[in-house]
Amino acid sequence: MKIRNCIYTIGILFSISISTYAQTILTIEEAVEIALKNNYDIAIAANELKIDQENATWGNSGFLPKVDASITNNYNIQNIEQTRSEGAVLREKNAHSSNLTYGVNLGWTIFDGFNMFAQYDQLKAVENLGQAQLKLTILNRVTDVMTLYMEMVQQQQQVKALDSSIVISQQRLATAKNRFTIGKAAKLEVLNAEVDLNSDISAQLRQVEYYKNTRYRLNELLAREVSAEFIVTDVVQVDEDLQLLPLLDLASKENPEIISQRLVKQIAELELRKVKSNYYPTIAVNTGYNFGESESSLGFTSQSSTDGLNYGFSASINLFDGFNQRRKRHVAELQIDNAEINIKKQQKNLETSLTTAYETYLTNLRLIELETKNEAIAKENLDITLVKYKIGTINTLELRTAQLNYTNAQLRLAEAQYQAKMSEIDLKALAGNLSL
Repeated sequence: MKIRNCIYTIGILFSISISTYAQTILTIEEAVEIALKNNYDIAIAANELKIDQENATWGNSGFLPKVDASITNNYNIQNIEQTRSEGAVLREKNAHSSNLTYGVNLGWTIFDGFNMFAQYDQLKAVENLGQAQLKLTILNRVTDVMTLYMEMVQQQQQVKALDSSIVISQQRLATAKNRFTIGKAAKLEVLNAEVDLNSDISAQLRQVEYYKNTRYRLNELLAREVSAEFIVTDVVQVDEDLQLLPLLDLASKENPEIISQRLVKQIAELELRKVKSNYYPTIAVNTGYNFGESESSLGFTSQSSTDGLNYGFSASINLFDGFNQRRKRHVAELQIDNAEINIKKQQKNLETSLTTAYETYLTNLRLIELETKNEAIAKENLDITLVKYKIGTINTLELRTAQLNYTNAQLRLAEAQYQAKMSEIDLKALAGNLSL
């Protein structure tokens, strides 16, 4: 009896601990908002996009000139011996000399077969791909948050259903004790009632454990203190108005994986443009201002200096490179073909996933309707059975059966609501528009 009372007390404490969290209710909208601010994967994807944006510039594409400034100053100390043409020999130990040069030079490629245009367009396409990848990351993490949140809702409903079962088992035990006291029931009836109560408490303890572990996982996904305590709302609102054809149309425009595949193809096409640019000549201009000064303690010229402007141009074209240019063109064309194939493959996979998910969604909606009716019937049956048990017209086995039927009906309804909500989330995620 002491063991049973201990277990029962622990179960009640767990139930009370959950109910006290009501002061901190986390809504699904708040959970998503926290994830958008804190989630590590989203933060990394956002930084990756910033890198792509930093790279997508005119200068990185080769449009702008390059300007360099340089200065060089060298000193020499040498032993020098010079023999002049008339036969004179000059010698000097530790002869000093110096050479100073500095200047500013500009180089600018003004034509490279339109490679710089293709390079810039490719960098912008990579930036757009980064945006699509960020959207995909956000979509995946929001889906994870909503999934865990609804899992907590389901488990919270299950805890409450098991709490109700414990209350019924308590009533049954109290009735059995009264019947035993007045001599209308055997000790066996009391013992069976105690065993069933302990079984219900055990199930409730296990369910509370699942509930708390799910909360820890959700806190981790929200990148906050893992032990932060909260409860979730009890109501599961399922969007029952989703239609397949509008979802398919939306997915073809908004699904980030489809968008990414199209951008991959665009990048491959721009790579082919860059390869073809090598068939054209490259023309560059250059100019600069340079100053030079030198000094020497021995020689015909002891000091000299120069300064002035220089300018010119250069042009080059590839005439033969071992057929590498042709090879690169063929590879680029094959990459475009693969990108097109991947687009078609992704579209077919998306269509199949949406169609199958929609069938599951419809089934789950019907199951909600069915399980709602079953719960009402099981509740009515339990109420009648409890009354009959109290007046002694039915045995404990029939009461336990009615009790379990009601509890299972509650659990099945919670499961049906959860699965329907998961189907809704999956459909909206596939369509690329996971609105709350």
